[in-house]
Amino acid sequence: MTQPVSILLCALGGEGGGVLANWLIDVARLADCPAQATSIPGVAQRTGATTYYLEIYPIQRTELAGRMPVLGLNPLPGRLDALVSSELLETARQIANGLASNDRTCVISSSSRTLTTAEKMVMGDGRQDDGALMGVIAENSLRHHVLDMARICQETGTLVSAVMLGAIAASGLLPFARAHYESVLAGKSASAKASLRGFEMAFDHVSKQKEQAHYLEKIWSPSFSQSEPLSSEQDNNSNFNAQAQVPKQVLAEFPADMRKVLALAYNRVAQYQGQAYAQLLIERLRKIKQQETDGASNAASCPVTAESTRWLALWMAYDDIIQVAFLKSRAHRWQRVSEEVKLQEGELLKIYDHFKPGVPELAAMLPVSWAQALLKWDKQRIANGKSPWSMPIKLARHSVWGMLSLRFLSLLRVFRPYGHRYITEQALIEEWLSGIGRAFSVSPLLALEVARCGQLIKGYGSTNERGKENLLHILHTVCVPNSAKSVAEQISAVAQIRKAALQDEAGQQLDQALMLHGAPARPIKAQPILWMKNPRLKSNP
Repeated sequence: MTQPVSILLCALGGEGGGVLANWLIDVARLADCPAQATSIPGVAQRTGATTYYLEIYPIQRTELAGRMPVLGLNPLPGRLDALVSSELLETARQIANGLASNDRTCVISSSSRTLTTAEKMVMGDGRQDDGALMGVIAENSLRHHVLDMARICQETGTLVSAVMLGAIAASGLLPFARAHYESVLAGKSASAKASLRGFEMAFDHVSKQKEQAHYLEKIWSPSFSQSEPLSSEQDNNSNFNAQAQVPKQVLAEFPADMRKVLALAYNRVAQYQGQAYAQLLIERLRKIKQQETDGASNAASCPVTAESTRWLALWMAYDDIIQVAFLKSRAHRWQRVSEEVKLQEGELLKIYDHFKPGVPELAAMLPVSWAQALLKWDKQRIANGKSPWSMPIKLARHSVWGMLSLRFLSLLRVFRPYGHRYITEQALIEEWLSGIGRAFSVSPLLALEVARCGQLIKGYGSTNERGKENLLHILHTVCVPNSAKSVAEQISAVAQIRKAALQDEAGQQLDQALMLHGAPARPIKAQPILWMKNPRLKSNP
């Protein structure tokens, strides 16, 4: 008996999953085939997706002679013909629910990621491994097509729903002609033309994948299937072309496997403060490399230098008011926002940027003596029960005054080296680099773990301050010569304490790890007691 084709669509909020379901129903009606769709709402804040379940009977109504099939309302485990998803992790989630099977299901997924709330909350790198997710798809599908839908949407100026429709059409899952799909997208509006462009590009991508898979099946084995390969054009686009800006003699000094990261680091720091600042980055890395290559067996790869490059560049390009103003005033930001809101000719776009600088942000740009006096004044206010001072600002970026204000702030970077925070950050960086140098005298592996501690410096405000305090505490109490412990024990202690520091914001696991390895816990910081008035109680006259 002919069975309905069962399709499960998974889309995030605002991606047009409901529109895609309606398109498929319209395509089925144009082809005179029975179809039915139901939806299951998801949840907000990127903790899940909205799913749409469709069943399409692949025989025209005229051939059914008045008989109508009974179509289901929800997918059955292992009985799904197609799983179509706009996000890689969502695809793996639905597979984990047992809906897909390796003897029946065609999986169509995007390779792009939208991080979940749980991934963002992790202090360290909480992202799921894309390679493992791809493996789940390959093991639990009869055939699969994976393409970068986010990139296609960006290039064509459309939503992912049109791209998913093009991938479904090219997969051959449904017995409909390409003209049926294109007819539901046809129109004279700019959005309809963009949808057709996204449909066509996705259709071509999946068609090329099918051709490659069929060719390889003939050569190797009939059970072979292949995901989308990365073309040379895509590889060139994804590879940040920063090596042209780095002096060739500088790149030649370092191992080949770290030159891409070095190029990114060099350009980030040069954009932040100029070529002289980028040269300071190179001098610091040269010193680490010299320490690592002196009598080291793995001098060709320089893992400590490579690891230090990542965190050193991020630390040297810390966020401050000047950097925020520079990023918000860049020309391509206006272009990006215009594309996101689908700005049409003749329409007016206004962008308002909200700032709330406090005393620490203002003191960061002042000389040391002035900054210390200002910080002391704010601490005294807090100790007296007042809230930290701040100045809310609403800036119209689209106006001449707003743009001039942002550009003026960004030009203040010439005064940044004389500011309090710059001097403080450079001193802390040198202390961390000195800790790496001291660790080399014990073991290169210990130096590698100390270099990885640079990961603790992240974020801004209190998060950034807490990371620096944790790093200094580890350097002063854990990364010190200890004759009572073996080298392996010292390496293990630094690694475990570093991982514990990234687990929770309060630092409870860090304190436990410190005491477990015989190091003192972090000192308790004094916190002022703030007395708040109860607005419900009326004061006595």
